[in-house]
Amino acid sequence: MLNLPQPDAVAMAVSNTLVAQIRGEIARAGGVMDFSRYMEMALYAPGLGYYSAGAQKLGGAGDFVTAPEISPLFGEVLAGQVAQVLEQCGGNVYEAGAGSGVLAATVLPVLARKGMLPEQYGILEPSPDLRERQASRLAQQVPEWFDRVVWLDSWPDSLRGCVIANEVLDAMPVHVVHWQKNKLVQRGVTIEDGALAWGELPLPDGALRETAQAIDVPEDYVSEIGLIGQAWVADLARRLTAGALLLIDYGFGEREYYHPQRRQGTLMCHYRHHAHDNPFFLPGLQDITAHVDFTAVAVAGIREGLELAGYTSQAYFLINGGITDLLAQVPLEPALQHARVTAAAQRLLSPSEMGELFKVLALTRNISRPLPGFVQGDMRRRL
Repeated sequence: MLNLPQPDAVAMAVSNTLVAQIRGEIARAGGVMDFSRYMEMALYAPGLGYYSAGAQKLGGAGDFVTAPEISPLFGEVLAGQVAQVLEQCGGNVYEAGAGSGVLAATVLPVLARKGMLPEQYGILEPSPDLRERQASRLAQQVPEWFDRVVWLDSWPDSLRGCVIANEVLDAMPVHVVHWQKNKLVQRGVTIEDGALAWGELPLPDGALRETAQAIDVPEDYVSEIGLIGQAWVADLARRLTAGALLLIDYGFGEREYYHPQRRQGTLMCHYRHHAHDNPFFLPGLQDITAHVDFTAVAVAGIREGLELAGYTSQAYFLINGGITDLLAQVPLEPALQHARVTAAAQRLLSPSEMGELFKVLALTRNISRPLPGFVQGDMRRRL
């Protein structure tokens, strides 16, 4: 039994309504629904899913904190890489899943200082609630550039410029596969003793089975396959005429992702700054994530003609981009403020925090010069 904070009555009612819809879907599916469909509903069901309802998600009052909220230094370094891409190909900046809007609010002033301010900063954000919060923040913090920010319902047919996706792929629905002795099955969601629980489904012929069969794992092994995220990257790749995709998330290359010791997969849930592995706890009120298989993501882009321009840890990316120089410019006084800035940077860089688990993958088209964020710490061999 999870010993986690309980929601208030309003939030509980939202979760109960979503659970009723999930139960209906399970019944229509014959008793077991595909986990990827469950994850989609839990996160994105209109008005009820985690990213569709109005609960606070990010920051101290929410469920987790992302790198741009930990320190503006993250956004400043990333903006430098974005500026170098725009210098080569022109175009606009696009951000997928912009969260609280803090990254955009950091990147725009840096691009302006560098003389690389795009005509548009496009945000693709499925959550109406987060769109409102992003607009409020940007109108207050960067009013002089607010008219350049546009919210998109879908990607333009043609993209030129730089696409940023920070902690987006981990929140895309995944399929969960169980490699049993001489048999492959798909894990799903059923009702057991009146509550949501794991169930099993046959694994039909098609892309999911073919992908699972190609993965070398021991018997009795459970893990995720992110076909939806791979398709999302492939779609972006087809639209990108010139520029770069900068994908930042926690995950591994394929060999590490499907390591024999990681036999229960990577699913992780976040609720009020508590991490746990029960995806059926309060559906709609907690984040559900899976680590990213960066090999599969890179292959999805390369198949559509993109070039693998870089893959490294977040720590190396930030160091390559000059975070230590930015830290050196922070005034030593007041001492408490300096300590806070330094501690925040340490969270971004430390191997025991975000520095090694988080990776940065760059896929480009028609970009000739090397990307400075990847000049040291090349990890492409680990894909």
